[in-house]
Amino acid sequence: MPVVERMNNMQFTKMQGLGNDYVYVDCFREDVADPAAVAVEVSDRHFGIGSDGLILILPSEAADVRMRMFNADGSEGQMCGNGIRCVAKYAYDHGLAEVNPIRVETLSGIKSIDLQIGPDGKVSAACVDMGQPMLSPADIPARIEGDKIVNRTITVDGRDYEITCVSMGNPHAIIYVDDVEAEPVETFGPSIECCDLFPDRINVHFVQIHSPGEVTMRTWERGSGITLACGTGASAVCVAGVLTGRNERKTLVHLPGGDLKIEWRESDDHVMMTGPAAEVFSGQWIGKLPK
Repeated sequence: MPVVERMNNMQFTKMQGLGNDYVYVDCFREDVADPAAVAVEVSDRHFGIGSDGLILILPSEAADVRMRMFNADGSEGQMCGNGIRCVAKYAYDHGLAEVNPIRVETLSGIKSIDLQIGPDGKVSAACVDMGQPMLSPADIPARIEGDKIVNRTITVDGRDYEITCVSMGNPHAIIYVDDVEAEPVETFGPSIECCDLFPDRINVHFVQIHSPGEVTMRTWERGSGITLACGTGASAVCVAGVLTGRNERKTLVHLPGGDLKIEWRESDDHVMMTGPAAEVFSGQWIGKLPK
């Protein structure tokens, strides 16, 4: 029988924002040598902890804390809107940064988060300044000509889709449909995510408009598949709705895991996202290293 090595015991905390759940590791106290491999192991919902990925909370020289986010397939993402609310909650509740607002360093820049403190003295929700959306194909990135990708038709696997693309530090394609529940997200999502038009792959969102101030969306998340919520995606959906004339700058976004309030401010072009953050449980992980 081959000898299977084991990694050191790793303390973790499971947290979720609208059901978008990650395994969080406090790297002020822990060391994760191979986070991509650990992300794959812990994310498995049958043989692991079960999550949409792994998020490391680290010291920062530029902000109060630093965040690294890994998808369930081990790929590293630039930003996670639901994840960063949980990072801010963990940092405040566990005394890593006793400030409000708190600043979190990410691969897409430093984000400022206003914390909503509950009667128990812990964070219950947060409003994140997501920054300015990026709209040029080069910034998304996408191999599509023009200065913006708004209501553009693409063909993937013989099927036409009308898409609007927005980067919130990570790439998003928005597709409007009449009945979002009827869309085969698990079929169309991966085809669009991995098509040649998007060299870094892309998050795909199917959106139904209810009114100028209310939409419902479903998500195929790059590297993780169907998720219950996507904060950067909801931000991109609000921006896309304004660009296409479908919704207002203040939009209530319904996701399978709950609701987010999004505002694309005209004053400074920043997108603000407000939603809950929750700690689920903590534990100790002993995982198998690759042979």
